[in-house]
Amino acid sequence: MISFSVSKKIRRCAVAGRKKSTGKRVRFTLNAPEAREVKLAGDFNNWDPIATSLRKGRGKLWAKDMVLKPGRYEYKFVIDGEWLPDPDNKNVTSNSFGSHNSVVEI
Repeated sequence: MISFSVSKKIRRCAVAGRKKSTGKRVRFTLNAPEAREVKLAGDFNNWDPIATSLRKGRGKLWAKDMVLKPGRYEYKFVIDGEWLPDPDNKNVTSNSFGSHNSVVEI
């Protein structure tokens, strides 16, 4: 399941000499009570399976807030090393590995 906070714009201050960028806060969530580790990989982080960790909260729900610019993003969860599409997101696309990626549009 993905929940969006589209009403809140996040402005990130830029490094000197760069323009400010505006993005939307997006919360990625996963109900995986037995998982020991959950990561998020997608085209927003070059599909790096260790770059983006979700945190386990109350009720065994894993979550990660990210700021993403408007666009279309493909992603998967990496649950204890296993790559899986978001079970609560019906918006998917085929990938070159013969499986599916979840898709989110901002």
